[in-house]
Amino acid sequence: MTSPSTRATTSSLPPSSTRDPAQGRLLLLTAILFISYLCVGMSLPVVPIFVTGQLGLGNVWAGLGVGIAFLATVLSRAYAGTQSDRAGAKSAVTRGLVFYVSGALVSLVAGLLAQSPWTAYLVLLAGRLLVGLGESLVGVGIIGWGIGLVGPVRSGKVLALVGAAIYGALAVGGPIGLVLQQRFGYAGVMSVGVILPCLGMLAIWRMAGVPAHPGAERPPFWRVIGQVWPHGTIVCLQGIGFAAIGAFFTLHFLDQHWRYAGLGLTAFGGGFVLVRVLFGHLPDRVGGLPVAIGSLAVETVGQALIWSASDPVVALVGAFLTGLGCSMIFPSMGREVVHLVQPHLRGTALGGFSAFQDVAYGLTGPLAGLLADRAGYGGVFLAGAGAAAVGLVIAISLRRAQTRSRP
Repeated sequence: MTSPSTRATTSSLPPSSTRDPAQGRLLLLTAILFISYLCVGMSLPVVPIFVTGQLGLGNVWAGLGVGIAFLATVLSRAYAGTQSDRAGAKSAVTRGLVFYVSGALVSLVAGLLAQSPWTAYLVLLAGRLLVGLGESLVGVGIIGWGIGLVGPVRSGKVLALVGAAIYGALAVGGPIGLVLQQRFGYAGVMSVGVILPCLGMLAIWRMAGVPAHPGAERPPFWRVIGQVWPHGTIVCLQGIGFAAIGAFFTLHFLDQHWRYAGLGLTAFGGGFVLVRVLFGHLPDRVGGLPVAIGSLAVETVGQALIWSASDPVVALVGAFLTGLGCSMIFPSMGREVVHLVQPHLRGTALGGFSAFQDVAYGLTGPLAGLLADRAGYGGVFLAGAGAAAVGLVIAISLRRAQTRSRP
């Protein structure tokens, strides 16, 4: 039996676990990003099938239909970063969600015009451009919002959560998109793409934003890029492997007459999220470059497995390994970027840095389509393995330079 003094002392102690409000808001932002990015994930396998099947156009046009959204994201990263820094991250996220809704509506109209293939295709491209702009604003805004909530010391964690949301959405978005297309057609997929961003807007309606930096002196955007381009180049090269899986894994399986064509992004996303959950703390703990070096080596092996696979199981293992490898490269390099620039330039720097990944996504689609027409779909994944290997060499060089610069 405890004495009154013991009970008083015990009751005065703080609870063993207290809820961190900033952490809760960060998790909510992560969920909003996941929901909005489902729009991208659902469209990745659906757009190529729509373009090649219903519109009767070739692989190059299918690749462009996927990739042009990422090209739009590239071109709008400077705007997204400046918007986040000057007007606030919440403003950037809200505008991005509006563009998501607009892009899905325009893409829905393209499906209604399928009897005029080129007209429908041009309308589809317009919708994909709007989706790309929305992706840029939401992604950069949520990164800036998250770092503003928990501080730059935990920037690696923020970027790890952001990536887990994005690639988790890609993992489940692909199969969801294919199921929706089978049951409700292309229009059903795009209709869901209208609804999901609206849920995100409702979720952030009453959330407090983080302070903006409207009056701070800003160097030209290209000067900021000059500080981060080596890290961005690594992210660009690793992104080629993912873009190849997103645009051509399903078509590769269909071409080989293999089953489980819709599981490529699921295998990739499963590996990706697994590493984020188990090892998301590593960039903050051991540094970005050591993590990136190991990750790029794994991605190289994964892409090579898909290229050389003689059965679907091996190819799916390759997609899983690619997900394992890609998982920590963006947060690892992003952590390095956050510590290279001043606080009022973080949004701009992260916007420019993210654009390198968008370049990979935007160019891989059409260029890989050309390669697929000439060397088959397997050659696309061989190119992805080569790109990851080049990124590995750059990361090793940066690590050596970093080691030499330390006293």
